[in-house]
Amino acid sequence: MNGRVRGVLAFTAILLGYFMALLDTTIVNIALPEMTRHFGGTVSQISWIMNGYNLAFAALILTASRLADQFGRKKVFILGVILFTVSSLFAGLSTSLGMLILFRTIQGLAGAIIVPVTIPLTTTTFPKEKHGMIIGLWGAIAGLAAASGPSLGGIITEKLNWQWIFYVNVPLGVLSIVLTLLFIKESRDESAGNSVDYAGMLSITAGMLLITYAFIKANDYGWNSGEFYALIGAGVLCAALFFLLQRRAKEPMLPLALLKIKEFNGTSLTLFIVGAALSNLAFLTSFFLTRVMGMTELKAGLVLSTLAAGSIVSSAVSGGLSNKYGSRWFGAIGAVIICGSLYSMSALEADSPLADVILRLFIAGIGVGLTMAPVMSAGIRHVPEEKVGIASGIINMAKSIGSVLGVAIIVTLLQQNLGGEMQTAQARVIEQVKGDTVLMPFVKEVLIGVVNEQGVQMKKGSGIGVQAEALTSKIMNGLETAAASLEPEQQKAFAAAREGQIEEVKVLLSGAGVELKEASVKGFGQTFIYASFMSLPGIIFAWMSDKRRVRKSTNKSADYDATELT
Repeated sequence: MNGRVRGVLAFTAILLGYFMALLDTTIVNIALPEMTRHFGGTVSQISWIMNGYNLAFAALILTASRLADQFGRKKVFILGVILFTVSSLFAGLSTSLGMLILFRTIQGLAGAIIVPVTIPLTTTTFPKEKHGMIIGLWGAIAGLAAASGPSLGGIITEKLNWQWIFYVNVPLGVLSIVLTLLFIKESRDESAGNSVDYAGMLSITAGMLLITYAFIKANDYGWNSGEFYALIGAGVLCAALFFLLQRRAKEPMLPLALLKIKEFNGTSLTLFIVGAALSNLAFLTSFFLTRVMGMTELKAGLVLSTLAAGSIVSSAVSGGLSNKYGSRWFGAIGAVIICGSLYSMSALEADSPLADVILRLFIAGIGVGLTMAPVMSAGIRHVPEEKVGIASGIINMAKSIGSVLGVAIIVTLLQQNLGGEMQTAQARVIEQVKGDTVLMPFVKEVLIGVVNEQGVQMKKGSGIGVQAEALTSKIMNGLETAAASLEPEQQKAFAAAREGQIEEVKVLLSGAGVELKEASVKGFGQTFIYASFMSLPGIIFAWMSDKRRVRKSTNKSADYDATELT
């Protein structure tokens, strides 16, 4: 078998493991309602199917990177894929919600092992001149996995059942393991030594666990709550202890000299911002499509897949070109496109053409691909080859924390924006009801009560997109209950005027529905704008991620002496 075929098969093994780990961060979301029906449980309990994965992933990714550098990346990668495959099987076989959450958390642990190892395995499999192109393909797979999760999850759930979301990982995992055993060579950081920095690993894992948990629970506890501050404070203390230990350790798990490399810091910060931007775009858009535009979850997932299409195209092209021309222009232009795309989403209306939505998402995907692949390539290029593993862990940890923090902030902003717009819309609707000359007083009270209840639900996002028929049914039930408590003469009067009262209610309800939907569109629009502004620092950080390119270097590191990092 020639070297080119071996390289393709080796890269396939890496991408299969990487694709599974990233796909499972989003593929489950669309099946959560079906899982709720299957197991029961509250929304808070069901949310831990996602939270358990994200917590384990973010908390352990740096530790896993270090262990792979020390004891062999191939061994650790295989261990991660085996763990992911087995936990996927048992997640599908789960007979209780607690069992499912347990195996989802183990999946997150396995994902933390797999993801950071993929870059160093890739760079040691291919020659240096191919790294830009290969990392471009790696970035394309990242975009595909993140954006195609909802559509794949919807198709699998609709055509089979939610268990198959996990079962599909089993053959993919087995194939990845076999190809890895056959075609990937072992590699490690020869300068890392065999001494395990237990104190460093425990402190950074605890710090990331506490900080990630704080952001996940921020909207439940409140951003100004004692619980939130306590979690953040404890997490920061653990992180500070970690850096103190690293300064004193003979064989630290994190070479602090890495943090002196401006381009590497620029890469990490860029991926932090892009992680937040991508999560915000996917979260807000999926909510807007299903709740405001009235799409099914499956259709919304398919529409969101156009984000992946744009990312695949631009990643595949920009990765190779950035290796030749440098990454800063690609990354900065991509970051500008991401900001502009988020801002453009604020112009969408409830009845916007589908083509409008698809075009905006495709352009956003181009921005993601232009940024992620070149910037990641630059970050890896500016560290010594033997430190690529731990560097990849830091970059992926930054992206993961950015995703969690971004969603936590954007959920708060969305609730605030919807709350303000709904309050104004409710006031207008209630004034119209109070001023109506046809409705009987008790009918007005029922209608005002339903409008207030619907407004509260829409502020939280749960009532957006409720059909007029459902509201009419709710009002009719309320009228029947209220009429039963009236005096006999009032009951007779209502019975005589019943048809006219109901027709007037429908007229007012139609107007109220328009008012409340317009308010929800404005609330989402404002939140998209805030998400765009949150992404602006990514332009600066992307520019920092690379030097002005004047020549190629044949050294292990383009600009830094590897002895600094040992």
